[in-house]
Amino acid sequence: MKKLLLTLPVLFIATFLFAQTDSADLFLNKGILEKGKGHRMESLKNFEKAYKYNSSNKIIISELASAYYDLRKYSQALETYKQLETLGEVSASTYKQLLELSFNMKKYDDVILYANKLKQLDKSEKVNYYIGKAHYERENYGQAIDVLNEAMKEDPKNAEIPYMIARCYGDMMNYKQSISYFEKAISLDQSKYSWYYELGLICYGMNDDKNALKYILLAGEKGYPKDNDYMENLGIAYLNSGNLTEGVKIMSEVLKRKPSDMNILNMVAEAYYYGGKYKEAIDYWDQCLYYDKKNASALYMIGMCYQKKGEKEKGIALCDKAIEMDPSLQSLKQKKAMPGM
Repeated sequence: MKKLLLTLPVLFIATFLFAQTDSADLFLNKGILEKGKGHRMESLKNFEKAYKYNSSNKIIISELASAYYDLRKYSQALETYKQLETLGEVSASTYKQLLELSFNMKKYDDVILYANKLKQLDKSEKVNYYIGKAHYERENYGQAIDVLNEAMKEDPKNAEIPYMIARCYGDMMNYKQSISYFEKAISLDQSKYSWYYELGLICYGMNDDKNALKYILLAGEKGYPKDNDYMENLGIAYLNSGNLTEGVKIMSEVLKRKPSDMNILNMVAEAYYYGGKYKEAIDYWDQCLYYDKKNASALYMIGMCYQKKGEKEKGIALCDKAIEMDPSLQSLKQKKAMPGM
């Protein structure tokens, strides 16, 4: 009897473990059945129950991870696939899932880690896009450009690759290098209106006024929101390209929404001034003075307008008054007095 009592705990534990295994298998099979019927949520519930009974079974964990992924529960899927790896499941398919999940969740250190592990197991896997994107997002532009150029060879139709290279060069203010990659990206995907707009601004930075206007207009045609910033940049592009009428028309519309925007008022005044329309220039610099009576620069330019109109004495008096308000304007007077200026 004493010997029998000693073996009862062992027997109980064995029975419990068998029951746990049977329950895990039961819910695993139910989950697979529901999965086959397309009942993804029901299959997930059964896989979760199976996992509660056996949290070290690779088949259960694999099905659970896949179910989380299918239902876009990416955080749970990532942790579950990581558990698979710790249990020794180091297949290419596991690393591919870990790579894509880390990429979707913007865990860029993990992206590089799993991309390299995947490549070690399967040399045919195209991972340079993922690695290049990770370096780009971490603002490691030099490495990003190197890797993304390799990615472009692997996937020449992926428009985002040359776009990211263009952005790398643009963020480094190497506008000349960025232009060809922007053009390449746009040729591959003409639906991205923001890319046209960015290229327009890059051309503006390069003093390429013709193409700046071209691409900003195209951005608007493709669907870029015509907010104040867009319209202001479009107006500037028209003015810079020499189309005073269209530029001022657009700027006037912006001013209806931003009537005291000193920058726009001054730009329109300057456009009129250099276009030889001195009366109109005076009107806009007068508006600058209305909002800021101590705006010496506006007063000085009004004086210059009067001089250009032939009212020399009045103009000089206004310029001198402006210099009294701001002595630094004396340099403008000296510059304009120089031969050929």
